[in-house]
Amino acid sequence: MSHVNALPLLEPDAPVPCCPPLSERPLTADEAERTAAMFKALADPVRLRLFSAVASHEGGEACVCDISDVGVSQPTVSHHLKKLKEAGLLSSERRGTWVYYRVEPSVLTTMARLLSRAAGA
Repeated sequence: MSHVNALPLLEPDAPVPCCPPLSERPLTADEAERTAAMFKALADPVRLRLFSAVASHEGGEACVCDISDVGVSQPTVSHHLKKLKEAGLLSSERRGTWVYYRVEPSVLTTMARLLSRAAGA
């Protein structure tokens, strides 16, 4: 199992993400840094396709062998998956020769919360 440090914004065990909806109040500098890192990781079309492939894969996880057909070489796929992991968007586990990726539920919850309207707004 990988021991990648996730951003505090995206900790899998955190009951409530640290940042409010963008429409609730201005983000603090620290919140903006963490949120920008997440969006920066998703700003590349290949990374977005890989993230989507993992998030939508049956069973909630995908073997790298099932998601690597995104029009770039295998080393480039590995590079992009590494960037998504560094941003705390994906976690991975090696099983034999293959690596399986998953999007933790808190990641999708955090992104949805950030982009939702604040209650009462």
